[in-house]
Amino acid sequence: MLFDPNNKIAKLCAEGMMREGEGQKKEATRLFQQAWDEATDDVERFTAAHYVARHQDDVAAKLKWDETALHLALTVNDDGVKEALPSLYLNIAKCYEDLSDMENAGKNYQLALSYADPLPDNGYGRMIRGGILDGMERTRKMA
Repeated sequence: MLFDPNNKIAKLCAEGMMREGEGQKKEATRLFQQAWDEATDDVERFTAAHYVARHQDDVAAKLKWDETALHLALTVNDDGVKEALPSLYLNIAKCYEDLSDMENAGKNYQLALSYADPLPDNGYGRMIRGGILDGMERTRKMA
């Protein structure tokens, strides 16, 4: 996803990521929530929801935020946002897996894989593909 350094929501999320990297989880969470509260369109809401999801302590709450981010990503016509679909479906699948709902986990791992072709052949792309394939293997064994 492209980062617009002039966008207020992107700046808040970048600041949150810096705070997260410094071990300041509460401040990062506050900044991500502020980004959500101040977002004015679906691209900004998607971005904020994606980061708010990362800081949920409860799997069900994380799933809610990941699904919110996914819903928003599916409604916008933005190639940068669409590039996040494999990761979003992977996150959702892992939540379902953690909630012991292997049927929905498997469906979402499969959806993640269906969007994975455009992923770059770099560390990020390999990490997402690996996570998808590992998750698919785990859910097959548990089904």
